[in-house]
Amino acid sequence: MKIALGSDHRGYQLKENLKEYLKELNIEYIDFGCENEKSVDYPDIGFKVAIEVKSGKCDRGILICGTGIGMSVVANKVKGIRAALCHNEISARYSREHNDANILVLGGRVIGSELAKEIVKVWLDTKFSQEERHINRLNKIKQEEDKIFK
Repeated sequence: MKIALGSDHRGYQLKENLKEYLKELNIEYIDFGCENEKSVDYPDIGFKVAIEVKSGKCDRGILICGTGIGMSVVANKVKGIRAALCHNEISARYSREHNDANILVLGGRVIGSELAKEIVKVWLDTKFSQEERHINRLNKIKQEEDKIFK
């Protein structure tokens, strides 16, 4: 598995902590920035990660900003992206099981490093359930995306 990883300046510290954690888990990642705590515009990073996941060059993505809201908005503008803002292990598990989320979004000012690691671990380990009801719902989303993004 290869992860596209990115943050704005408010998520930088958490991103750096998660890079070390991904190394511990032997998970390959590409860091799309930012490079320090100097102010950046989150859309610049969020779109890079979302497009990388959409292209298939990376299997999934993790985005981090102050609250996670901005990165969620950005990533979900890209057709085929299902970005989920998660604050605990339960939301992380269901985002994968029920929604097949391909980008995890975290709030660097909202959750601590240890909780973030637990969320990431659950999110990476959880598979999409493949239940018919969930597949049908995702197909409805795809159909609407196809209409909107012709």
